[in-house]
Amino acid sequence: MVRRSEPTRSAYLAGVDRLAARPRGRDRLGCANVAHAVAALGTQDKEAVLRGRLPTLAIVTAYNDVVSAHRPYEHYPELLRDEARRRGAVAQVAGGVPAMCDGITQGGPGMELSLLSRDVIAMSTAVALSHDVFDAALLLGVCDKIAPGLLIGALHLGHVPAVFVPSGPMPTGLANSRKAALRQQHAQGLVDRAEVLDAETQAYSGAGTCTFYGTANTNQLLLEVMGLQLPGSSFVPTDHPLREPLTRASVGAALALAAPEAPVPLGRMVDEKAVVNAMAALLATGGSTNHLIHWVAVARAAGIVLDWSDVHRLGAVVPLLARIYPNGPADINDFHRAGGVPFVVRELLRGGLLHPDVRTVIGEGLDAYTLRPEAAEHAGAGEPILRRTGSAAARRATREPARAPVWRALEEESGDDAVLRPVDRPFSPTGGLALLEGNLGRAVIKVSAVAPEHLVVEAPAFVVEDQADLVAAWEAGDLDRDVVVVVRFQGPRANGMPELHKLTPPLSALLGAGHRVALVTDGRMSGASGTVPAAIHVTPEAAGGGPLARLRTGDVVRVDAVAGTLSALVDPTEWETRVPAVAPPAGTDLGRSLFATLRANAARADEGAGAW
Repeated sequence: MVRRSEPTRSAYLAGVDRLAARPRGRDRLGCANVAHAVAALGTQDKEAVLRGRLPTLAIVTAYNDVVSAHRPYEHYPELLRDEARRRGAVAQVAGGVPAMCDGITQGGPGMELSLLSRDVIAMSTAVALSHDVFDAALLLGVCDKIAPGLLIGALHLGHVPAVFVPSGPMPTGLANSRKAALRQQHAQGLVDRAEVLDAETQAYSGAGTCTFYGTANTNQLLLEVMGLQLPGSSFVPTDHPLREPLTRASVGAALALAAPEAPVPLGRMVDEKAVVNAMAALLATGGSTNHLIHWVAVARAAGIVLDWSDVHRLGAVVPLLARIYPNGPADINDFHRAGGVPFVVRELLRGGLLHPDVRTVIGEGLDAYTLRPEAAEHAGAGEPILRRTGSAAARRATREPARAPVWRALEEESGDDAVLRPVDRPFSPTGGLALLEGNLGRAVIKVSAVAPEHLVVEAPAFVVEDQADLVAAWEAGDLDRDVVVVVRFQGPRANGMPELHKLTPPLSALLGAGHRVALVTDGRMSGASGTVPAAIHVTPEAAGGGPLARLRTGDVVRVDAVAGTLSALVDPTEWETRVPAVAPPAGTDLGRSLFATLRANAARADEGAGAW
């Protein structure tokens, strides 16, 4: 990967270094520019910036009241401004980014904006930082496309140091397994809507990330393992007493990164080693399949060419250390109590499966990321972790308040062996994701929750171009057999590559009835996809001339996660002479027409599906 990326990475770093070498914004910009930048500050802060030449932090926030994990961010800017002031700096909300919830839009037209919104978020982040007056950035966003979008946008201004500030998970409600069972029963007509709605409301119990291990929580784990947010901070609950001290401590980390004599640009931190570490952690925890798109795009934003084959090779040596729903009954709060991210980092380091020598928001090396934060009053004597070598001014910038958390070593053993295991006793010797290749193209498959007897499925295809058609066929009893369901024209260029949530209940019901069932699609499944083998993100997509457009209902398809193949068992001569199906027109209502340019310019899924 390093050799492959050398031309693009070198060009990227040259740009980062050139911009980082300029004088600070207030010294470089014209007087009117600076006056505009500080016009809305209070008199004391304005004077401090203009006369005291104090550092200025940009806050880029994804706050809204609809996305549960972002609801806590409402008051974070006030907290961050107060902490910056206490440390002799100024923090300003530089901009907001949109944030949508896939849980609300699933199965509807809004889901067709989901993946594309990542690029809108990246562009919005760049707009927020385009004022070009900030010494560092605090990035507030955790959920599906939002955290990757913030990171991609910030990397396009990679000369600016940056720290992610998480908000934590919601409290545990109704068990995820019970919720999933009721959804399946509702799909079969066994329970009514009122009972399902009550269960869903109990499961999604308050502010914070959803408790299953989907894309949002995988984002948090990857950001922490990459060293882009404070050690152990990802899954401290939203209402825990540690959440405020950790949020305040993020300000100290950002100021340390921005120390004038030794700044650490984000573009330098996100290097090839950090990207490999993220992929190793993804595999070790059975994380969301969406990251085979999002983190490819993140890497490319830093000039790094990450390919699915890189992840596939890693998967052969990285063991599965965690079982979190949908890969097991535990939720993210159980995972955190069992040892969480610090345990995963420690065990992967012990196995030689992470690069330890990476730059993080608290300094060099991943050793500190094996520690757990605790409230100072309960942790006994301890040394605050936020410290960097350098001048007295830099050390003063990282001095912690009296109520700051301290970090201590984890217990040697997992807090729950059914949730989290050491590297020498994993749940599986290989990781949770795999690559499939064949005459149907390239695809990824999440295998961590698939039973061994379901890893190979060979059956006649049932081809549809809309998930609603599959649901209708199932309700009519037309799929009561072994089947490989193919849902095509769901790629980024066709309709924005929505997640096909509505397929999970009928496919799970067919699997539960004893049939051999698999899914093949150029769309996405939920980050919480589980027991049904699903070859997803098929590329080239059908709308881009991909081979899925040649498939017909009745063709025998083989999905083989053991051999790593995805094939239509059709005579090669016939296959080559078939006329491909034509993509249906993309929807234009409910805002979808505004995204036509992004769809038309979207890259392949294995290139990150970005439109930039």
